[in-house]
Amino acid sequence: MFKWFSEISGNERRTFWACFGGWALDSLDVQMFSLVIPAIIAEWSINRTQAGLVSGVTLVASALGGWIAGMLSDRLGRVKTLQWTVAFFSVFTFLCAFAQNYPQFLVLKTLQGFGFGGEWAAGAVLMAETIRNEHRGKAMGSVQSAWAVGWGAAVLLYALMFSLLPGDTAWRVMFGIGIVPALLILYVRRGVQEPAAPAHARQQERTPGVVAGIFSPQVLRMTMIGALLGVGAHGGYYALMTWLPTFLKSERHLSVLSTGGYLAVVIVAFFCGCLVSAQLLDRIGRRKTILT
Repeated sequence: MFKWFSEISGNERRTFWACFGGWALDSLDVQMFSLVIPAIIAEWSINRTQAGLVSGVTLVASALGGWIAGMLSDRLGRVKTLQWTVAFFSVFTFLCAFAQNYPQFLVLKTLQGFGFGGEWAAGAVLMAETIRNEHRGKAMGSVQSAWAVGWGAAVLLYALMFSLLPGDTAWRVMFGIGIVPALLILYVRRGVQEPAAPAHARQQERTPGVVAGIFSPQVLRMTMIGALLGVGAHGGYYALMTWLPTFLKSERHLSVLSTGGYLAVVIVAFFCGCLVSAQLLDRIGRRKTILT
């Protein structure tokens, strides 16, 4: 399954680990919120609608962040944009630990969302442009599995912090630890090279109005299909997974450890699904894999 990894160059490996680490740490920071919703509701006496607003606004901001980071990637380069987005979401995750009230937390989470969406946009393009064609599907699918790694780390951190500390302190410590992803920038600066895109591609990136090209008649159909698939998959995922920990705690009255164990099953399934899809992408093609 991983034989392909030994066939790629050193730069391709370094880029893979940079993108894998960025997405895993992105997941670590983002998934914290769904785990600590009950503690935040209790501390600030907010209702679930207000808690849901935080999640919704963060996702909308991440979509906008993806657009902005995509344009910056074309102007500043993939590697620089990846560094800036990792720093951005790490800093605002850290600042969430010091929020004194709900409005402050909402603003900080919104800003975190910009970085979250931007990191994936920059990292995905960097990985896709660096890896050779025959291994692109395997590389992209494997990078996607990093979300499960970060999610699992968030659950472990949740179980540890809420077992050792009071709830009103534990969630703040978790967000404080969210500054750790910023250390990835050091690795990216030293080990990752900007992909050598063809000259005509660089020229197109600098052409005014090129972003609107995705809505041209030639590619409009694929743009809409891709957008609908993304909205459906991500919308369904976040609608369920944002509230699953709260449901297990408040409705099923599970302990911290029991909640973590339940989520572990979901996380392992997610991880395996990504790795299987990674293999299928290069074997049977992108469209057939989606239908499968």
